[in-house]
Amino acid sequence: MRTWIEIDQQALLHNLEQFLLLAPASRIMCVVKSNAYGHGLREIASILQHASPYTHHRLWFGVDSIDEAVALREQGITLPVLTLGYVPLDRLAEAVARDIRLTVYNPETLQSLSNLKLQNLSSAIRVHVKVDTGASRQGILPQQLLDFIRAIPPGVELEGLCTHFANIEDTTDHSYARLQLERFQKAIADLEAAGISVPIKHTACSAAAVLFPETHFDMVRLGISLYGIWSSKETLVSAGSRSDNFTLRPVLSWKTRVAQLKTIPAGTPVSYGLTERVSRESRMAVIPVGYFDGFDRRLSSIGNVLIRGKRAKIVGRVCMNMMMADVTDIPEAALEDEVIFIGKQGNEQISADEVAQKSGTIAYELLARLNPLLPRIVV
Repeated sequence: MRTWIEIDQQALLHNLEQFLLLAPASRIMCVVKSNAYGHGLREIASILQHASPYTHHRLWFGVDSIDEAVALREQGITLPVLTLGYVPLDRLAEAVARDIRLTVYNPETLQSLSNLKLQNLSSAIRVHVKVDTGASRQGILPQQLLDFIRAIPPGVELEGLCTHFANIEDTTDHSYARLQLERFQKAIADLEAAGISVPIKHTACSAAAVLFPETHFDMVRLGISLYGIWSSKETLVSAGSRSDNFTLRPVLSWKTRVAQLKTIPAGTPVSYGLTERVSRESRMAVIPVGYFDGFDRRLSSIGNVLIRGKRAKIVGRVCMNMMMADVTDIPEAALEDEVIFIGKQGNEQISADEVAQKSGTIAYELLARLNPLLPRIVV
């Protein structure tokens, strides 16, 4: 392989175990949307499907789309699957036939499900209603919730009630998150007062699960932290001393090989646009990875890679399929040496958070945009 991604199976299972212990009374939804945050949908799902049978009764999968859900079922995944995103009306029957739970918030979806039931569909139809408590994205507003739930047609099971926090990761001031939690709790109370009970209530993302046990309810939706990454620095700070006993291990490493080595004179420009010139005679390593693979062009002239356990600076612009790194101070560097973009080599490490910060984004985006064509190898 020319470039590949390695998935650390033991690190993944370690992170899952941390949350199984953190929320012992709750189910754990492993969110594998967006190609499992770039880690590989098939590979991650397979590892989790074959995790300890003692935890299977607590594990679910969360996906964004019907296509991701179908891919899991075609892979042989039998654990419960909930689509968190929108499912087109003309694909609801497909979802139901494959025992895929639905997140609902549109009256039109309920009407389509009613029509399916009238067709004497034998499969169970299970839905989770999403309440918009303040994120202003998907969901029913609290004042409309009771009428919406009463409109759920006969034969459609109200299995879950959920919401999503808008500002729990980006701050150490969690007043807005607490306001959202209060709104969700009131929604539950209003439903119960109307004689409506919901078996599975869920609100917690990774950050909420760590910071606020009261958000655990019946299920925790485990996203970025399943893959060994703290939701944000603010979450780590807020966790404080609790994080000493709660550890996360990065699951993903991204690697390639040196494709060419050459020495160029001082003053020579490197790559497109002549944006950078070397200030001394320099030995350059040509690396066969570029922005097509997911290495952000904004890392031009500021990014680093690891070669022989040492950092090498990216020189000039990152290209579509290659980049150049200065290995003048790594004289032992050789053709086809392993190159690390994310991961450890010797005593050095480049984290997803570091790369994301240098490119002006967050680890979520960096990982999710890794090219899905790159092979994911479970190690």
